[in-house]
Amino acid sequence: MDKGFDLGGLFRQAQQLQERLANVQQELAGRTVDASAGGGMVTAVVNGKLELVHIRIDPTLLQTPDVDMLQDLVVAAVNEAARKVDEAMQSQIGAMTGGMKIPGLF
Repeated sequence: MDKGFDLGGLFRQAQQLQERLANVQQELAGRTVDASAGGGMVTAVVNGKLELVHIRIDPTLLQTPDVDMLQDLVVAAVNEAARKVDEAMQSQIGAMTGGMKIPGLF
């Protein structure tokens, strides 16, 4: 075995990284992002746990309802907000890991 290899140190570093990741996940869980579709006609707010916490629908969409269009706009807004949360997580984790891709992380 190579005397320069410190398995204990590697485990400690892995544990510290895991703790920092848990802190980042907890911090991001408390944040929200919003995204709109249809020129702002529908806005979705999603938290860092990818939960939809609020949706706003412009009342003018309800004056002459087009259910298919409204459903499409809601889906688009929610998907865009979820994508933004994912980007924020990737950015935070990438900064913490130096851009190194670690299997099993987001």
